[in-house]
Amino acid sequence: MDITGIEETKYWEGIGQVVLRAPNGASARISSHGGQVISWTNSREEELLFTSSKAIFRPPEAIRGGIPLCFPQFGNCGSLERHGFARNRRWVVERDPPPLRGGEPKNRASVDLLLRPSEEDLKWWPHWFEFRLRVSLRDNGDLSMVSRIRNVDGKKFTFSFAYHTYLPVSDISEVRIEGLETLHYLDNLRNRERFTEQEDAVTFESEVDRVYLESPDVLAVLDHGKKKTFIIKKEGLPDTVVWNPWEKKSKLIPDFGDEEYKQMVCVDGAAVDQPITLRPGEEWTGRLELSSVPSSLSVVHQPKNNGSSRTIRS
Repeated sequence: MDITGIEETKYWEGIGQVVLRAPNGASARISSHGGQVISWTNSREEELLFTSSKAIFRPPEAIRGGIPLCFPQFGNCGSLERHGFARNRRWVVERDPPPLRGGEPKNRASVDLLLRPSEEDLKWWPHWFEFRLRVSLRDNGDLSMVSRIRNVDGKKFTFSFAYHTYLPVSDISEVRIEGLETLHYLDNLRNRERFTEQEDAVTFESEVDRVYLESPDVLAVLDHGKKKTFIIKKEGLPDTVVWNPWEKKSKLIPDFGDEEYKQMVCVDGAAVDQPITLRPGEEWTGRLELSSVPSSLSVVHQPKNNGSSRTIRS
């Protein structure tokens, strides 16, 4: 593990956190509770992740904001808690992790965390696994996350996964997501009925809860109010979840402010529609990289499903 730019501290009743710092002044904070990135700031100390003012930083509650890890399920399914248990468990810093395939650039500070199932977890999801997470901060302040889930059980298992990424925005009415046009999506507000995106960008006028299928590996979230664009790059994550609870549902969420839906949007790299199956000894890897740039500089080249390319500009 590259120890340059890393600080380990405690922030609540023994819960640890790791702070990564880039040479340009950017930083990221990762909580041992949930293995969750709870803060990411740029060189101007501007926060680039949304966290609710009512978020609960107390186990076993999940933290409402940042980037929760949804595993081994996304949403509600059977006896498991919503979005799985990984975001509610205590992770440990791994001092000597196995190397990533293909390696990583050297110009970054990084930390590795590990989650294994507890005896209680095995009662509800009876599968032995090792979940390794590497969080890195590049010299330019870009944030990256690599999840590796290995089957160390004697039988195969299946799971779904998402980086449930909360992004801060000036006003949800000023936001558009580009890169999802013409794609099929499942609408969770209509019993997961399948639709096709007809607009040239996703915009918001009411509650949205969708799973876009076979989405590009590069997306852009444009905030016209802040004149800022988030660039989302993903690998091994075929789906993109887009969520904003809007006014009515916000009032029903106890750890979320009534009006906070106006200042956030979730855009998740995910594997939801077709869950991942691992045989004994197999390992799955899912990568996410986030960057924030002035909208005038955001030009994203994306491959279409047919192999051609398209460009997103703002």
